[in-house]
Amino acid sequence: MKYVILIICLFGISFVFIQGLKKDPTIIPSNLISRKFPEFQLKPLKNYDVLTQKDLQKKEIKIINFFASWCPPCKVEHPQLIELSKSFNLYGIAKKDKPQELLTWLEELGNPFKKVGLDNEGMVSIEWGVYGLPETFIVDDSGVIIYKHIGPVMKKDVIEIKSLIKKLK
Repeated sequence: MKYVILIICLFGISFVFIQGLKKDPTIIPSNLISRKFPEFQLKPLKNYDVLTQKDLQKKEIKIINFFASWCPPCKVEHPQLIELSKSFNLYGIAKKDKPQELLTWLEELGNPFKKVGLDNEGMVSIEWGVYGLPETFIVDDSGVIIYKHIGPVMKKDVIEIKSLIKKLK
C-alpha cells in the first residue's frame, strides 16, 4: 500500500515538473495589458518638454519607454529607439535618474523622445508595473496599453514593434 502512495506522489511531482518546463520563464505577464494607462505625474527635465497624461490621451499610437542613464541595457537599446522615433511618437520616463547625468546622456546619444519626464521616486514605474529597466509599452489611440516589452529593444524587436503598430493603424 505504501508503494502505491509513493508511486502516486512521484507521478504527481513529475507531472507538475513537466508542466513547469513547458512555460517560458522570460514571459512576465502584465496586469495592465488591455487596460487604460495609469494616472501619473512626472517632473520636468530642463530644456525638454515634460510628458503628461494629456500626451497619452491623444488619438495616436504611442510608445512609452522607461529608462535611465545609469542603466547599461538602456544604452544598448538607444540606437533602436532612435530608429523607432523616426516613424512613431516615442515618449520617455526616466526612473530614479539624476537630471544632469540624464541631460548629458541625451545630448551624447541623441534624444529619441518627443517628451521626457522624471520619475524620481519610482512611483510612476510601480504604477505601470515596471519590473526593471528598460521596459517599453505601446499605448493605442484610445489610451489602452496593448503591448509590453521587457528588456532592451533590439533590432529584431524593432521589426516586431513596427509590425504590431502597422496592424493597429
